Amino acid sequence: MSFSSTVKNEITKNTEITRAEIIALLSAIMRLSGTLAFGSAKLSFKITTENPSTARFIFKLLKDHLKIHGRLLVKKSGSLKKNNVYVIVISEDMGLRELLLETGILKEEEGAMGLNYSISPNLVHTDALKKAYIKGSFLGSGSVSNPEKAYHLEFVVNSLELAEELKELINSYGLTSKVIARKNSHIVYLKEGEQIVDILSIIGAYNSLFEFENVRIVKDMRNNVNRLVNCETANLSKTVNAAVRQVESIKLIEKEIGLKRLSKPLRDIAELRLEYPDESLKELGEMLDPPVGKSGVNHRLRKIEKIADELRKGGL
Repeated sequence: MSFSSTVKNEITKNTEITRAEIIALLSAIMRLSGTLAFGSAKLSFKITTENPSTARFIFKLLKDHLKIHGRLLVKKSGSLKKNNVYVIVISEDMGLRELLLETGILKEEEGAMGLNYSISPNLVHTDALKKAYIKGSFLGSGSVSNPEKAYHLEFVVNSLELAEELKELINSYGLTSKVIARKNSHIVYLKEGEQIVDILSIIGAYNSLFEFENVRIVKDMRNNVNRLVNCETANLSKTVNAAVRQVESIKLIEKEIGLKRLSKPLRDIAELRLEYPDESLKELGEMLDPPVGKSGVNHRLRKIEKIADELRKGGL
């Protein structure tokens, strides 16, 4: 089962919500996964989903709370996966016209009916209603990636106007969702782990939230460990390369002019480096008499490398 299905299965278990929240939730679902049809002077509406728990949830809300007895159809998907597709059909004689007006999908002006392409403000004027609308949007066309693989949550929306309004609704919670075009649709999406956690909380998917957070914590710890290991490896490689370079420079000086030509401070550190090629600068400094700090040892070795460079160029 996908992580998206897990989230949808969880949030459809709660049917104890107010009528106003049901209307907000249904409005979002109907806009994002519904089709309005006109035929024989009558209206009909189809809500389509591949998630069985979502289909049962919608069917139950309509029947138990709104007294609308829709028809539930099951058919095979046309995709290669051949999944079941669940279609809830609501006809005009079931109270569709009143539902479309109440959910703000239809509007009546001067006795004429017309489509309303915006989110009706009266559907989202409280915090509970906003959360219900976002929850309905996720059930209608939302998906979230498995956190083991990626952090990505999105809503597929059929119009730019609705996508922008849904984005603003989500961002009213301090989030930073964005809209992009994809083929014939618009995508409202989030890619930050913390913000996806916030969305899961908004829609009431608390068990999924904890699962997501556990995975995120483990991934962050793993990434931090990898960064530390990579950093230590890089530092170790840098130290080893520097030591090899220093030994080569000292051997060149010894061969060309002899270490006795060096000043005593440089000769002392050169002899120690030859004897202890794997020791750190700090450890080399502690072996000197009197001891010298790390920066002092580094300064002397730099002078030695400079002398070796001059010898390579034939300058001494």
